[in-house]
Amino acid sequence: MAPSVNAATDLAVNVLDAHSLLAAFGVLGIAVVMFAETGLLIGFFLPGDSLLFTAGLLCAGSADQGATLSLPMVLVASVAGALAGAQVGYVIGRRAGGALLTRSRSRRLHEGAERAGELLEKYGHAKAIVLARFVPVVRTVLNPLAGALDVPVRVFTLWQAVGGLAWTVGLVLAGYALGSSVPNVDRYLLPIVGLIVAVSLLPLAIEVLRSRRAGRHQKGSV
Repeated sequence: MAPSVNAATDLAVNVLDAHSLLAAFGVLGIAVVMFAETGLLIGFFLPGDSLLFTAGLLCAGSADQGATLSLPMVLVASVAGALAGAQVGYVIGRRAGGALLTRSRSRRLHEGAERAGELLEKYGHAKAIVLARFVPVVRTVLNPLAGALDVPVRVFTLWQAVGGLAWTVGLVLAGYALGSSVPNVDRYLLPIVGLIVAVSLLPLAIEVLRSRRAGRHQKGSV
């Protein structure tokens, strides 16, 4: 007997929608998405920021359907996926060099690679690796790029862990705190997620402003 249209619709998963991913795969989906977005170039389009934040909301039990996730399990899955993904991305970059990026025809991916290279050049390895975690696409590209540029393994591992912890734990706990304190906050999820993504870009924006001010100061002192 052929499945009904409604059944087929229920089985469909929208990989660009955080709610759809969480409903279909739960905590395991979080780990897989974190790994793919930070470790595999093909995962640059995945909704990392919104997924983490929405998972935090679900841990607080604020979803429309009343389904909740375990906060400790979400944190473990998020951190494990993000840290393992970044390390794998680094290894891939170290072995394959820039060949993977060269073969890709994605404009967004190449733009992300340019921004990642600028971060490494302007801020040095440690700061760039941490900042990249908060910038979509850039966090996907920087890891293999760091490997291709022979960033020391110890340096990369230390700072990708620092950035990965700050990014994943910060967004999950932000979603959890908001879901715990504001009733029915999930009704405003879309604009809130947009705000969270904008806020996640603040560290990079602050560093860019500091760099420009420092550049102006140097020009003025000449």
